[in-house]
Amino acid sequence: MRLTLSKKILFGCLVLLASLSVYGARIKDLTDVRGSRSNQLYGYGIVTGLSGQGDSRIEYTELGILNALETLGIRADKADKSRNIAAVMVTADIGPFAKEGSRMDVTVSSIGNADSLQGGILLQTPLYGADGNVYTVAQGAVSIGGLSAGGGGGANVQVNHPTVGIVSNGGLVEREIESKILNSGNEIELILRSPDSLTAVKIADAVNKYYPGTSLAVDGGVVNVQVPVDFRGQTTNFLAAVGGIDVKPDVPARVIINERTGTIVATQSVRISPVAVSSSNVTIFLNPTTGVSQPLPFSQGATTILQGENADLIEEVGRFEPLDELDPPGASTVNELASALNKLGLTTREMTSILQSIKNAGALQAELIIN
Repeated sequence: MRLTLSKKILFGCLVLLASLSVYGARIKDLTDVRGSRSNQLYGYGIVTGLSGQGDSRIEYTELGILNALETLGIRADKADKSRNIAAVMVTADIGPFAKEGSRMDVTVSSIGNADSLQGGILLQTPLYGADGNVYTVAQGAVSIGGLSAGGGGGANVQVNHPTVGIVSNGGLVEREIESKILNSGNEIELILRSPDSLTAVKIADAVNKYYPGTSLAVDGGVVNVQVPVDFRGQTTNFLAAVGGIDVKPDVPARVIINERTGTIVATQSVRISPVAVSSSNVTIFLNPTTGVSQPLPFSQGATTILQGENADLIEEVGRFEPLDELDPPGASTVNELASALNKLGLTTREMTSILQSIKNAGALQAELIIN
């Protein structure tokens, strides 16, 4: 009877969610569940079949292949010099609900002086967790997203990074990682990916709308949710229902400037107080000139050509433009600011300088981040 009731509640919840505003975001896209997380794995491996593009005589590469051969019952005193093998580090992330026998992608990266991993095969490599236990075993063909080709005379062409590749579905899970999302009080903790007090309160209110009295915002980063009686023993169903609830998150006012790429990104909540901006440009023109030096009559001198330059400086008249003519006064948005600055014909670098000056003047009500 309880199973039937919970299915009805879940179905009703999903129907209600379909009618919510499309401008919100699902709780599952805003939060992570405490106890449900990925774990990093790593291991040392050998890639073979590189057709002369592998490592040169590096000690740990030779030891790696000799150990692999010894495991197969083949004793060898030294490795050859064919450069068909490469030492690599193998890394992967194992998901919170990965089951024994499931497969996953692994990343392979050269740690020697191999030219490329193209066409290589990763030999069986155990991947370890931080606790030293083996959780995955990886093996398979390495696929790279780049290439390296050389010709005579030192010519060489390289696209992307040919010494890093992926073994698709090459990792086989041998040990599961326990995920515990319910605490002793039958409670679930939702961790906000972008901590914010107002967003946390909105999430708690949205959950309480469908399951009254179950949710509480502990702080700006955690929302505690009590599993209702009808969902006891059906935590997955409850998470599916809660994760599909729409919430409109509160986005902090930020302006992010990347000076290397000339990119400026600002959130919608940025506000700017009335302010005026003056812009002027100074241009210097250097004009090369040619002159002739003629000696006096009956002198011993020679005719010479003189090189010179004329420097002209042109300064545009400064334009002092107010940015307070927008409605409502004192609450201009960043979109309106960008429109006003574009009318001045400013470059991205000049806009960056102006935004910094507006921030220093106390007229930019936002966090200014410069990368």
